[in-house]
Amino acid sequence: MGRHLNILVVEDSEDDYLLMIRSLEREGYEVRHQRVDTKPDLLEALEDTAWDVVISDHMMPDFSSLQAIETIHEVNYDIPVIIVSGRIGEEAAVAAMKSGASDYIMKGNLKRLVPAIEREKKEAGNRKARRRAEDQIKHMAYHDVLTGLANRFQFELVLKRLLNSSKEQGELHAFLYLDLDQFKIVNDTCGHVAGDELLRQLSMVLKKHVRERDTLARLGGDEFGVLLEFCPLSRAQQIAEKLLSEINEYRFSWEGRSFALGASIGLVLISPAHTDIGEIMSQADLACYTAKDLGRNRVYVYLEDDSNLSRQVGDMNWVNKINNALDEDRFDIYSQCIKPLQEEGGGSHCEYLVRMLGENGEVILPGAFIPAAERYNIMPELDRYIINRIFAYIATKQTLVNDDCPGIGFINLSGVSINDPDLFIYIKGKIAEYAIDPGSICFEITETAAIINLKLASEFIDQVKGLGCYFALDDFGSGMSSFSYLSALPMDFIKIDGEFVKDMVANPMNAAIVESINKIGHVAGMKIIGEYAENQEIIQRLKALGVDYAQGFGLELPRRVK
Repeated sequence: MGRHLNILVVEDSEDDYLLMIRSLEREGYEVRHQRVDTKPDLLEALEDTAWDVVISDHMMPDFSSLQAIETIHEVNYDIPVIIVSGRIGEEAAVAAMKSGASDYIMKGNLKRLVPAIEREKKEAGNRKARRRAEDQIKHMAYHDVLTGLANRFQFELVLKRLLNSSKEQGELHAFLYLDLDQFKIVNDTCGHVAGDELLRQLSMVLKKHVRERDTLARLGGDEFGVLLEFCPLSRAQQIAEKLLSEINEYRFSWEGRSFALGASIGLVLISPAHTDIGEIMSQADLACYTAKDLGRNRVYVYLEDDSNLSRQVGDMNWVNKINNALDEDRFDIYSQCIKPLQEEGGGSHCEYLVRMLGENGEVILPGAFIPAAERYNIMPELDRYIINRIFAYIATKQTLVNDDCPGIGFINLSGVSINDPDLFIYIKGKIAEYAIDPGSICFEITETAAIINLKLASEFIDQVKGLGCYFALDDFGSGMSSFSYLSALPMDFIKIDGEFVKDMVANPMNAAIVESINKIGHVAGMKIIGEYAENQEIIQRLKALGVDYAQGFGLELPRRVK
C-alpha cells in the first residue's frame, strides 16, 4: 500500500461515507478515517490535528457544508475542505468556494476525488510552510534573535500604548531600564560566544520574575527594559529590587570560571505628564546613569528637581558640546615643558594638553568636559582626534614644541581607549602616515586606568612600546596600593600625583610619599617626574630628593601650539 491518508468526513449517510472510503482504498491508499455529522462531534474530532483533508456533504438536515467550513476554519485554517454532494447548484457551489471550500465533487463522479485530495494535500503543505515562514518573519520583526525576548521595536510599540492609556485614562505604569555591570569582563576574558550565552541565561532568569502581562525586552547589547502595566511606584520599586537581587545571586559559569554580575536600574513612572516615549526613554537612561555614578548595582528612581539627575543632564549637555566641537574642529593643542632637575638628566620634554573652544571662542579646560566624555564613551574618538592633531603638528614642525623642549612629547590616553583593541592599529598607522620618529612620543595613562584591567593595559603598553614609543604612568600615588603594580607595568616614566607634590614643602607626610615613590621608581629603572611644581621652593625640594624632572606653573605656563 505505502500511501497513508487521514480523512475526516462530515456526512449523515453511512453508505455514502463507506463508498468514499472504498474508492480511496481502491486507489492504493491506507486510509485512517472518521465520520461526524454534528458540530460538537466535528469540534471534538478536530482536536486531532493530523487530518489531511475534510470531506463534507453539502446538504445535511441539521448541519450544512457552509457551517462545517466555518467551524473547521475557526480551529485550523490550513485544513482543506472538499465538498462532495449528490446535488449542488451552481450558486451553492460558488457560495461554498467563497466560504473557503477547496473544491466540490458530485457523488456520482468520485473518480475526481483522489486527484482533488492529492492536489489539496500538497497545497495545504505549501500553505503551512508559507504560514510558518510568515510567522517566523513576524516573530523576528518583534523579537530579539539571541534571547527570544521582545526587541526594541516591540518594546516601543507597547510603551506607546501604555503612554496613551495613561493620558486617556490616567493609569500609571512603570519602566525599568537595566544596564548590566561587569558584562564586558565576560566578553573580554571569555569571548563573545560566552557573552551571548550569558545573555540567554540571564534572560531566562529575568523572565521568571516578570508578570505575564508585563513586557521584558532586550534593548541592545547588555541593556534590558521592563514595562510594568498598572503598577504604582512602590510596587515597581519592589520588582526592580527583586530583579536586582536575582542578578546579584546569579553566577555565570564558563569553561571552569565563574562570574558574578550586577546591574544599574533606572525607574520611571509613566504618567499623563509625559509628552512622548522619547522623553520617557531619556528619563530612564538618565536614572540608570545616575545609578552607575552612585556606585552601580542599585535602583534609582527618576524624580523631578533631583540634584543627581541635574548633574547627569549637565553631562549630557557636555556630550552635545563635545560632539559639535569635534565636528567643527574646535579644539586647540597646548604644551607645557617638562624640565630636567639633575645635571645628568638630559634635555627637556613636554606634555601636550587639549583645550576645547566654546561656540563663542572661550577656552574650556579639560576638567570641564573630560568627565562627561569618559562617562558617555566619547573618549576613544576624542583620543584619536588628539593623536592625529599632535602627530600632524610634529610632522610639520619637525620639533615637538619649540627650541626649549626638543625632546619627547607626552600624550594622554584615557582608560577607555587603552581597552580598545583597534587603538594600537590606529597609532601604528598614524606613525607611518606622518613618518614621525616613534621615539619622540610618550603616551601617558593614569595609574587608576592601568590597574582597572592590568592584563589589557600591559598588553597594549607592550604593543605600543614595540613600535619604539615610551610610556608614562600618570597621577602615580592616587591608587594608594601603587607599588605592587610597578613590576607588572613596563613603564619608562612615573609622574607623581601633583596633589602630593604641591603640598610637599608644608606637609611632611606628602614629602615622604614623594621621596618613597622616587626611590622605588628608580629601583624599577624608571625616570620620575614631579607634577604641580608651582614655585621655586617645590622645584628645589624635588631636585634635592633626586627627582629627575619637574612640570608645573613654576617652570612654564601651558601655551598654545596648534
